[in-house]
Amino acid sequence: MPSIGDGMVVIIAMQVSLRQGETFDSLLKRFRSAVAKHGIISDYKRHQSFVSKSQKLRAKIQRAQRKRMLKAARRAA
Repeated sequence: MPSIGDGMVVIIAMQVSLRQGETFDSLLKRFRSAVAKHGIISDYKRHQSFVSKSQKLRAKIQRAQRKRMLKAARRAA
C-alpha cells in the first residue's frame, strides 16, 4: 500500500465503473467499500499530523493500562 511519507506524495485514483442497470446508490456503495478496503481514508487521517515516537509509545502504554484496569474491573464484578 503506497503511503505518504519522506516528502513523497502518492496520488491514488479510485475508479468504479457503472454496471449495466446499476443504480447510482449501489455504485456509490461499491465506491465507498473500495475506498475503505484500500484504506485510503484511514491512511489520509493517519498522515494529517505528525506524531513522534515518544507520543506513540506514551499512547500505547496508556491503552495497555486502561485495558488492564478494565479486565480487573470485569473480574471484580
